[in-house]
Amino acid sequence: MKLYLSYFSFLLICLSFLTCTNISSEKNHSKTTNLIPVILDTDANNELDDQHAIAYMLFNSEIFDVKGITVNETYSGKELQMHVEEANRVVNLCNWKDKVPVIPGASGDYHEIVETLNQPEFDGHEAVNFIIEKARETSGSKLVLLSIGKLTNIALALAKAPDIASKVKVIWLGSNWPEPGEYNLENDTTSISPLLENTDLELEILTVRYTKSTGTAAVSVSVEEIRKTMAGLGPKVDPIPGRHGGSFNCFGDYSIELFVKYGEDTRPLFDVCALAVLKNPSWAEKVLVKGVSFDGKNWGEAGDIERTIVFWENFDKKSIIEDFFVTMQNSKHSFK
Repeated sequence: MKLYLSYFSFLLICLSFLTCTNISSEKNHSKTTNLIPVILDTDANNELDDQHAIAYMLFNSEIFDVKGITVNETYSGKELQMHVEEANRVVNLCNWKDKVPVIPGASGDYHEIVETLNQPEFDGHEAVNFIIEKARETSGSKLVLLSIGKLTNIALALAKAPDIASKVKVIWLGSNWPEPGEYNLENDTTSISPLLENTDLELEILTVRYTKSTGTAAVSVSVEEIRKTMAGLGPKVDPIPGRHGGSFNCFGDYSIELFVKYGEDTRPLFDVCALAVLKNPSWAEKVLVKGVSFDGKNWGEAGDIERTIVFWENFDKKSIIEDFFVTMQNSKHSFK
């Protein structure tokens, strides 16, 4: 009888172990499959917010499944290669070297390039082909194409491969909608209309609105805050030369350098907002608008296309900045 009970107890222990193992496995699988697949499209050498957006994305690896970083050229960041170098610099400072590809994209505008898409090496072909490849590979959740520069690479990918429109969601930080202007928009005014007219495409736009409290321009931090918070943060890496000289072994110290060299007391973290709202949509308000059009300068709301565009505004500065700093403080443990 004692032997039978011992054997029965052993079976119960084994069953309990297998059950726990299966539950743990299911939880780990769920965690992996629930990540948001994303390609970040950036003009990394422009100012300083792109760099912080890249770091914030990489250090949120429990949220984002980063497929790659594609790069475009905008006029304040000089030639394309400098944008590529800056993106790689931040990736390396975050200890993600060889873990995420950085792919060069377009230098010119959409209307200049779209007629050359049948050529093997059109302007931006590497980034465009990468976007198409990853979109076609994605199953389940849509691949998020998150643009924090001009929309050229993404518009070209959709023009070359219309089938990917239903497989992706485009989130763009750009425009002062409903008012004209804004840097990302003005760098290629021809790239937005093809996306507005694509009824198969899910499109969201984060407003900038430089002089108002309702856009991403309001989500700003001071040099003093950056000095106090960012020093020494991030995994330590071999020293990497900075954009302005010197060398750095962590992203936190490079962050301070970027803010100091920019020469302003405060500076918005525009681009971080795009990833923050993707991470937590409650950190902004969304406005659903139909019939959105753009004539090359001005926005309209009486277009022929009856589809809904999401515009984001009224960003929760406190929550976004707090989460950014917490992410940076936890960054030693958040990379792959």
